[in-house]
Amino acid sequence: MPNIGITGIILVVILALLLFGPKKLPELGKAVGTTIREFRSGTRALVAEDEQGKPVEQAGEKK
Repeated sequence: MPNIGITGIILVVILALLLFGPKKLPELGKAVGTTIREFRSGTRALVAEDEQGKPVEQAGEKK
């Protein structure tokens, strides 16, 4: 898998700023972070359920 490098990261950041603007970019970053956190939580719950053979309650879930 090829490495992006610092130049590629700078180009991606500049492109994101041009597309979304400086006001919208923090909101997008927060949304992406929340999505990744929920995905990891769900993945961990599925792996734990598979290993233990019983359902595991997720962090945000209440019974």
